[in-house]
Amino acid sequence: MVRAQTNGASAGIELTTIADDLAVFHRGDQVIRHENLPADTDHEEHGIVFRTLPRPEGRLLSRFATVNDVHFGETECGRIDTSPLGPIQRAEPGESPYPVTMNAGAIAEISRIDPAAVIVKGDLTEDGRDAEFAAFREHWGVFGDRLHTVRGNHDSYRGQNEYEGDQWIEMPGLAVALLDTAIPGETTGMIYGKQLEWLDAVLRAATVPVIVMGHHQQWIEGNRSDTYFGLHPDCSDLLDEIIDNHACALAYAAGHTHRHRVRRMRRSGVPSIEIGCVKDFPGTWAEYRVHEGGVMQVVHRISSPAALAWSNRCRTLYADFGTDYQTYAMGTLEERCFVIPLR
Repeated sequence: MVRAQTNGASAGIELTTIADDLAVFHRGDQVIRHENLPADTDHEEHGIVFRTLPRPEGRLLSRFATVNDVHFGETECGRIDTSPLGPIQRAEPGESPYPVTMNAGAIAEISRIDPAAVIVKGDLTEDGRDAEFAAFREHWGVFGDRLHTVRGNHDSYRGQNEYEGDQWIEMPGLAVALLDTAIPGETTGMIYGKQLEWLDAVLRAATVPVIVMGHHQQWIEGNRSDTYFGLHPDCSDLLDEIIDNHACALAYAAGHTHRHRVRRMRRSGVPSIEIGCVKDFPGTWAEYRVHEGGVMQVVHRISSPAALAWSNRCRTLYADFGTDYQTYAMGTLEERCFVIPLR
């Protein structure tokens, strides 16, 4: 447990990541790693008291990684439609395009864990142009057949069908049911009846724990609306119902909101997870450590010097709209790093 400010910040230093054996701090563009820590133990470093995560029981069976909202082709960060408000950040002359900088950093870090799978949960591009998809494939194609990709709203605004369709992804000790939640031409998301039937069938047949994933976040609470920014409330409820009926289903994880957040589904009680974007602050990817007795989520901040320099410039995005983007996007440490138990 973090006993500090909400986002783990103290005197300019932030505790950004914990695992069962690891704590990572950032101070500006400086990275401070504490490794080989004992699990489930209180520690104090740099004026911040924290507890390492408990290690799930049993053997470590596999590790995999996810990213979302990588946005190849984007050139203006923080722009909302045609509004002049911001601040709006752009790469400076002579700098690489910032999606390239951030994705290159994520790819390098993910490669070091030798993942069993790499799952990209949508918004691969800014506008689904051929050149943007090509840039995505050029960079993320290094993972070969370990790469699994589904589209997001930015990839289908003009009716494109690249990376459409649901996928069943198996790895040692776990499977991922990856749902295509995009509605071509729309920002909002949907899981249609046939997809829900498919999900029900694969969960019924599953012999290992399953995490369900998609681009759009689930509706959990608040006003029901056909224009809800994420998954439509009706299919959100049906997703919860199906998960409630299958004890193998441990969680639903999404992107889309560019934030880190965890809520509990109202019926099943399992976590409904949101992971922040790659392209700006804080610039993250999620590692999953699959043990026999549970799954650990560990969110990492992309920490190459160029990536940190760019993402730190993006801390104040949307300030002209009255948004505290730093707090919104970062979430709490408990919403980034935690153990998902078996049911």
